[in-house]
Amino acid sequence: MLSPIRKANFYLSSFGFFKVPFIWLSRPKIISLDENKVEVIIPLRRRTKNHLNSMYFGVLAVGADVAGGFMAMGKAQQRGKRISLAFKSVKGEFLKRPEADVLFTCNDGKLIDEMLDEAIATGERVNKAVTITATCPSLHGDEPMAVFELTLSIKQSKR
Repeated sequence: MLSPIRKANFYLSSFGFFKVPFIWLSRPKIISLDENKVEVIIPLRRRTKNHLNSMYFGVLAVGADVAGGFMAMGKAQQRGKRISLAFKSVKGEFLKRPEADVLFTCNDGKLIDEMLDEAIATGERVNKAVTITATCPSLHGDEPMAVFELTLSIKQSKR
């Protein structure tokens, strides 16, 4: 039997391969997942770095997308509900060049629970900002390389 993290990574890889190939090409891996926090790492490789040997900003956006969106999808699946999920806006503050593997952390589990409760109760679309912090633990510890604020938009699906 697969552990919850292995199941999550299998689902993420399958979703990327079949639905969003750029996620699959970036090879994100979930390393921690609980009710309040998700941590996703993307390795710095030839495909993910730019001409300055730091992580390409498009890949940083993929990491933020996965960290913010995976928690919402996982929580909806735990409740047995299908949701429509999208990001309506993104704000990114790039603080330092990430020159190693990047860890994306989202600590907004409670906010996402509240959003799901509201979306299920009202049947309406709910939009709120989630925060994702990107760090390079191997080089800079917990010092942020980038901070993203993504407006998560969820609605319960009819089917």
